[in-house]
Amino acid sequence: MTKKERYYHVIEYFKKHKPVAETELDYGSPYELLVAVILSAQCTDKRVNLITPEFFKSFPTENELADAEFEHVLELIKSCSYPNNKAKHLLGMAKMLSADFNGIVPSDISELQKLPGVGRKTANVIASVIFDKPAMAVDTHVFRVSARIGLTTNSKTPLDTEMQLVKNIPEELIPLAHHWLILHGRYVCVARSPKCYECGLKDYCKYYMENN
Repeated sequence: MTKKERYYHVIEYFKKHKPVAETELDYGSPYELLVAVILSAQCTDKRVNLITPEFFKSFPTENELADAEFEHVLELIKSCSYPNNKAKHLLGMAKMLSADFNGIVPSDISELQKLPGVGRKTANVIASVIFDKPAMAVDTHVFRVSARIGLTTNSKTPLDTEMQLVKNIPEELIPLAHHWLILHGRYVCVARSPKCYECGLKDYCKYYMENN
């Protein structure tokens, strides 16, 4: 099977079986999604969704967060991973968003990455989810699933994976494909024991063909 054929079959499968795929983070505005994605680094969406309701009651906009005390932010997010770093990033992000961007979350990936706590992956999530841009955020699930299926070859970095996926997936499907791969990795193609027996992609999957 050629790589082109594999991409075709994988995309067609997801279009048929997962026509709607979106983030599992709860949010009501670009600011709220930005906070949630910063919190989600090395932390489950489920945990983040437990934290954010109280967080947004205290800090409904970037202005309230920009004026917050570090200890107050830390107390609200202490149950997530790396709370000290994330509290610093959230405060820095809110201050810059308020002062330099007039409270408007930018759509440009380079501009987004100027915000504290916002790396390329987070910037791509915001650009894709909020602004429907053809940006492919590569987290651990996307990185693993893409390599296992055979959508990427010899990728050593998230950026390399991103470039290979963007090159081969139709531009209008990239925001959707990001969620296809994440959700597939979260629930089917899990890290330690992939559930190949229930996977609809096994006929097109390099890992399955090599291990069965």
